[in-house]
Amino acid sequence: MNVDGHFDQKDVTVRATYDALLRTVKRFGKVVEDPKKTSIHLVATTAFAGVVTRRSKLVLNIKSPVEVTSPRVHKCERLSANRWHFEIHLSAPGEVDREVQAWLRRAYEISG
Repeated sequence: MNVDGHFDQKDVTVRATYDALLRTVKRFGKVVEDPKKTSIHLVATTAFAGVVTRRSKLVLNIKSPVEVTSPRVHKCERLSANRWHFEIHLSAPGEVDREVQAWLRRAYEISG
């Protein structure tokens, strides 16, 4: 599947939110969109985030060197001694705020 296919039959805000997310991460440096069957991986040297589209929101999984605790975090999993993945939901472009941008920057930096 290509990137655009992930947005078929989704609310227009889902694509707008993804576009805001993509603009943010591209400010960090080179980012490649790697569409998979059920998600889109955002890749520096390795994947630093994954995006799953739902009808009215994005499910964003972010790589982290530490556990992240925030009311916005729906799930946080330890993958190894120094690697965590956590999940947040985004329903509007404005939700790609400074907190999300900081999480994404840290993920980008450990994956580059």
